[in-house]
Amino acid sequence: FTESRDKIYSSEEEEETAQQKKLRLAKQYLSKLEEEEAEKKADEETLKEAVASRLQHDISEQAGRLTKQIADQCQCPTESDIKTFRGHSLPVTAIVITPDDKFVFTASKDCNICKWSLETGLKVKTVKGGRKGTEDVHVGHTDHILCMAISSDGKFLAAGDMNNMVKLWNPVDCSFIHKFRGHRGPVTGVSFRKGAHTLFSCSQDRVVKVWNVDELAYVETLFGHNSPITSIDSLTRDRAITAGGSDKTVHVWKITEDSQLLFHGHNASIECVALVNEGNFFTGADDSSVSLWSVLKKKPMTTVKSAHNEHGNFTGSENWITAVAALHHTDLVASGSKDGFVRLWKCGPDFKTLKQVFKVPVTGFINSLKFSSNGDFLVAAVGQEHRMGRWWRLKEARNGWCVIPLKSTAANTG
Repeated sequence: FTESRDKIYSSEEEEETAQQKKLRLAKQYLSKLEEEEAEKKADEETLKEAVASRLQHDISEQAGRLTKQIADQCQCPTESDIKTFRGHSLPVTAIVITPDDKFVFTASKDCNICKWSLETGLKVKTVKGGRKGTEDVHVGHTDHILCMAISSDGKFLAAGDMNNMVKLWNPVDCSFIHKFRGHRGPVTGVSFRKGAHTLFSCSQDRVVKVWNVDELAYVETLFGHNSPITSIDSLTRDRAITAGGSDKTVHVWKITEDSQLLFHGHNASIECVALVNEGNFFTGADDSSVSLWSVLKKKPMTTVKSAHNEHGNFTGSENWITAVAALHHTDLVASGSKDGFVRLWKCGPDFKTLKQVFKVPVTGFINSLKFSSNGDFLVAAVGQEHRMGRWWRLKEARNGWCVIPLKSTAANTG
């Protein structure tokens, strides 16, 4: 009887409609908000107002309508303000910051992952890489690591490599958790859905894969790009965004609806993409152009040509955009190339304009950029070579990573 009752219950759970699931999740979310606000407020009337205000704020943030004006408050750091760290023998290809802004993880072509303390600037731990062919006996990566992502609760670190694999690590003690196999080409990007343990990965095999990290399970494969995928990003919604490299398209994958949105506009290979909010994104291409987009329009809202080519000394394709980043729900984005500068940009009203705020001198290929969650600083992974190959070698560059402080003029005057 118990067994049959369990079967009935499980079938009822399975039959939960999308509408019922939305309602259940909404109730959970409301009760969570009420709990959080109840700790701060005394009477019931104030509590209702506080919850309503929080809901309005969250809805605006989700829709991308709430944009904090940060760019104009940022002050260009001097060269002495920029802290540089070395600890990898080969180019640093990827970088992430823990959600509490206390630690940084770097990955490299030397197959190592390093954990650093931002407070002391010291290396805390190294996940050693092994030689190619030792995959069965070696727990670390055995080929160039190309990308990394950390979950928004700081419980999982994912890294993708040239060996077609995604490996999962515990960010606290850097212990190995699991490896996801399935891609048929180098894994070029990984991204966690914010507030969840869903992991998206993209590859040179032209597909996106979805993984359930809690269950350590494969979920599905998404097809649509016609060339190797170069970059992936995601935020809170059940969506992922990818740059399709030489197919010159950006795809927004709507997982729940099992559909995708397609965007065209760059005249060159799209090398990187970053979501600014749920409704806008920022891309960089190998002709040195950067673009701002809205998910409501198929073409860019604005494009800056030769963004990293101001003197016109090089052909456009030489200083291609190698990394972009966005400070979520603000007007501040950043781009990197190999022209010797990381550039910070201000997104104008309704994301229709893009204006350079300042440029920070950093020598080498900027292979990855990330903003701290509080917006106080930006970190850059730097190498003598591009993360994907060895087309150029900048002998004057040093393999490492740097912290770029974003001094706020408002804070200085206050």
